[in-house]
Amino acid sequence: MKRIDTVNVIPFIDIMLVLLAIVLTTATFIYQGKITLDLPEAEHAETLSDIEGVEITIDANEQIFFNQIALDKDALGEQLSTLYEQTPVVLYVDKSVRFERFVTVVDLLKANNLETLSIVARGSR
Repeated sequence: MKRIDTVNVIPFIDIMLVLLAIVLTTATFIYQGKITLDLPEAEHAETLSDIEGVEITIDANEQIFFNQIALDKDALGEQLSTLYEQTPVVLYVDKSVRFERFVTVVDLLKANNLETLSIVARGSR
């Protein structure tokens, strides 16, 4: 009988790489970079249809997000200046945000002639 002096680890490495690929793929689907908001309620809100466009979010800390990417006011203005005038904009604002911050974002939209705006609110129960 032939004596084995070494262990072949190549099949083990192949299996580990496949498992790593599976974990990374499923982790991408599980993690959704959602920003937590407490939306204000509205009695006469319409159902939001699937609008293709950009999302602007202002969270409870008054941080502005453009399509889930945190930006300051100047960077947001630069991003908005690259959009077409007919681009739909969906605005999500936490109910604890100061009105001044809301007006700042709306003013940036108006300065860039982006008037197709939907403001998201939670429907009353």
